[in-house]
Amino acid sequence: MACASGLFNPTASGAGGRFFPFVGVYGSGSRFSPGVSKRIFCASTAHGAEKLYASESKSPRLVTGGCKLIGCGSAVPSLQISNDDLSKIVDTNDEWIAVRTGIRNRRILSGKDSLIGLAVDASKKALEMAAVDPNDVDLVLLCTSTPEDLFGSAPQIPRALGCKNNPLAFDITAACSGFILGLFSASCYIRGAGLKNVLVIGADALSRHVDWTDRGTCILFGDGAGAVLLQACDSEENGIFSFDLHSDGDGQRHLNALSKIQGRVDECGTNGSLLSALPKGSSYSFIGMNGKEVFRFALSVVPQSIEVALGKAGLTNSSIDWLLLHQANQRIIDGVASRLTLPSERVISNLENYGNTSAASIPLALDEAVRSGKVREGHTIAAAGFGAGLTWGSAILRWG
Repeated sequence: MACASGLFNPTASGAGGRFFPFVGVYGSGSRFSPGVSKRIFCASTAHGAEKLYASESKSPRLVTGGCKLIGCGSAVPSLQISNDDLSKIVDTNDEWIAVRTGIRNRRILSGKDSLIGLAVDASKKALEMAAVDPNDVDLVLLCTSTPEDLFGSAPQIPRALGCKNNPLAFDITAACSGFILGLFSASCYIRGAGLKNVLVIGADALSRHVDWTDRGTCILFGDGAGAVLLQACDSEENGIFSFDLHSDGDGQRHLNALSKIQGRVDECGTNGSLLSALPKGSSYSFIGMNGKEVFRFALSVVPQSIEVALGKAGLTNSSIDWLLLHQANQRIIDGVASRLTLPSERVISNLENYGNTSAASIPLALDEAVRSGKVREGHTIAAAGFGAGLTWGSAILRWG
């Protein structure tokens, strides 16, 4: 088992007071403790790459404090599939699905829809809300387990947004925990590398990896995208308080979509032929899940992870304005809320309309809650993701 503690723990004054982040710079021998003033300058060059730059490289920036969420957006495919629709292809019905999962509808990629298209639409909305020009984006993180290119889809997003400064963009693969890990990575880049604006996107199309004849899994998943803009700020305005992140590879057997190598015989091949020993192609199996074990896993680790993250932030359960969990199953959401003694009116859930959208579920639900006026500036959010790997993690955030 591996874990990563929240690097950015507030002092005893808590989330509402002055915030001095703990920053560890690994490999350099430098380590900065809370309350100790240090300066970090960041700059980079690439030999022969001058022609890629639309303008002169930005000057190194002084890292002074925290970061905050200032924009969000989301997008879903146009095709909606209801429980009644699924009952026509597998042995199920609306009541059976709704009682066990809380899901009644889901959106599925079809026709001209694409995962990149959804991610770009969500990103545009987040940038518009944040009033940030695409050319001012320093980094794009695409949290997805279903890229449209084996080598990653993230670079296509700044291209589609029209970013002229060629910001770095790369994928993060951590399934349903991906968005939380994306937030963690973004906060590290802002605090440790001097970046100002980081776009974090959660986007997945698990419908491509579902066995639509298996009623145990096909009822659960939908496609979608959500994005947030994380921006550097002074320590007094910091809105990213703490993280608690973990993984346990032993749990892979409970939730996976394993790679399949086609045509591989053995090390020597048939009749000693090298050609016959080489793989003829590869693909992935359908999503396989032991629902009962995943349910137990989530109810066991998620409340504990949130409480650990709250402790790092100097907060308690009563400080939470909103509980925002990965939208996997309504019984899991209700169970975690109950263990944290949080009433249902302080829980964000849109699972009924979209199903499990993997890395997209948290930012998609956040965007709807913000745009509806439910989540307002200054609200404290306890967010948690959990899923394949197995991975899980929590973040304590303030909106705006």
